[in-house]
Amino acid sequence: MIRVKQERNMQITLIVGSVMGTALGVANALKHALETNGTAVRLVEQFQASDLTLDKEDVVLICTSNTGMGDLPANIVPFFEHLTQQLPQISGKRFGIITLGDSSYPNFAEAGNTLRNAMLDLGATLIGEPLVLDAIFVDDHEEEALQWLTSWAALL
Repeated sequence: MIRVKQERNMQITLIVGSVMGTALGVANALKHALETNGTAVRLVEQFQASDLTLDKEDVVLICTSNTGMGDLPANIVPFFEHLTQQLPQISGKRFGIITLGDSSYPNFAEAGNTLRNAMLDLGATLIGEPLVLDAIFVDDHEEEALQWLTSWAALL
């Protein structure tokens, strides 16, 4: 059972970077699980600046795969550019991160590291340990992410 300490009007914004659809599938499973337990979730596949609220009660959960040599998927690049070029005032905003990759490639999980570092550089607060889903060792990405979500949500 996923338990989230409900702060007044808290919403989780789930920002997705996906090329082949696996990260999107994981994000949809997380969204469903959170909503089933009464948490408001907004899934963002094509980021726009208005998607990142400055409300400190809201939480960001980033779920991204890698592409190329650890590059960001095209649909999450606008989020990264917003963080690094617009420098939004997100100091203290809580966030979590899930990265999907394949450790047989160089720069394994680098997209997640890039986004994590951009958030930290702006003073955001990482909640819990990031989840790294390695395609070599993980058969069911959604199931692994749901197990992680249980412990991550308890930290909110």
